Amino acid sequence: MKSNELKAIALEQFAIHGYQGASLSVIAEKAGIKKQSIYSHFKSKEDLFIRAFEDSVQRELDFIEMDLVGRDASIRDLLNRFPGTYLDRYREDSNMKFFLRTSFFPPVELEEPIKEGTEKYISGLESLFGQLFEKYGQLHGDVTPEKASVAYLTILDGLLVELLYGQSERLEKRLDHTLDVFWKGISERE
Repeated sequence: MKSNELKAIALEQFAIHGYQGASLSVIAEKAGIKKQSIYSHFKSKEDLFIRAFEDSVQRELDFIEMDLVGRDASIRDLLNRFPGTYLDRYREDSNMKFFLRTSFFPPVELEEPIKEGTEKYISGLESLFGQLFEKYGQLHGDVTPEKASVAYLTILDGLLVELLYGQSERLEKRLDHTLDVFWKGISERE
């Protein structure tokens, strides 16, 4: 059993049960190894969790970059499509569920390394979207690529909170209205 395979199994368990609820015994059983064998790959449950989270952060950034870069679409189409794609990813992908659950509700004893990983993610998003807006180049007035990126990501944050706590009809309504207003606020073409 390789460390990466063990992390993948652990990630599934952490996504479902959280840090406290996930059991190393269950992880080991699903991996087909003895619990003690986990310690030949990871120092502790905390170590396994943090390393799974670090991988999760990178996978989310890689997904977003692949989703945005190289598409033959206008920036408006990319920006309008992306939140739906991202929200669908949450519904279907345990990596995304684990990442969001951990970012929003980090285990108290692991709060600092989780904040570092979340900061890496946020900085990565700001960079990716900043590059996208830089490439677009036709922003309204004093709207810079950085301002547009931060504003767009703030909208995305709100939609993720609605996804976690709200109702799907309200989420769709917020998605439609917010992106329309956002686009009108940043674009010189409107």
